[in-house]
Amino acid sequence: MRIPEALAMRGFSLRSLHEGDLPWLRDLYATTRAEEMAPVPWPEAAKRAFLDQQFDLQHRHYLAHYGDADFLALEQEGRGPVGRYYLRRATPDHLLIDISLFPTLRGGGLGSALIGQSQREAATLARGMRLHVLEANPGARRLYERLGFVVEGGEGGYRAMRWSPASS
Repeated sequence: MRIPEALAMRGFSLRSLHEGDLPWLRDLYATTRAEEMAPVPWPEAAKRAFLDQQFDLQHRHYLAHYGDADFLALEQEGRGPVGRYYLRRATPDHLLIDISLFPTLRGGGLGSALIGQSQREAATLARGMRLHVLEANPGARRLYERLGFVVEGGEGGYRAMRWSPASS
C-alpha cells in the first residue's frame, strides 16, 4: 500500500512488520483495551499479563487466518512506530482487518487518510471493502460511517460493515 501524500508530507511512512515489532505492538494493543480494563480490580501487573496474552492470541489468529494480508507499521519520522494497519486485498472486497493508533494520534485524520487510500486502491480494481467493528467502539463506527461504510449485519458484539465504490 502506498502512503497517502498528505501523510508522507507530515513524515509518516508504512513498512511491513517484523518480529522485532512485537513489544511495541503489545503496548499498542494494551492502549486499545485501556478503557475496558480500567474498572477491573486487578493489580496492574495482572492486567498487563492478561492483555499480553490476549494480544498473543489475536496476533496468532490474524497470522493463521489472514496470512496473505499486509501487516503494516505506521511510522512517524523522529518518533518510530505509531500504529498498525492490517489489510487483506482480495476479491470481491478488500478486508480491513485492523487499524490501531497510539492514543496521542487518534482523532487526527491518520485513520481516515489510510482507509481513504485503501478505498481508492480498491475502487481502481472495482472492489469494495469490508470490516468488523466492535459495538462498544462507537467512535470507530462513526469514522467508518463517515467514510461510506454501512452496517450489513453482525453477531457476538461486532457489526459487519461494507463500503462499495458505487456508493461513494
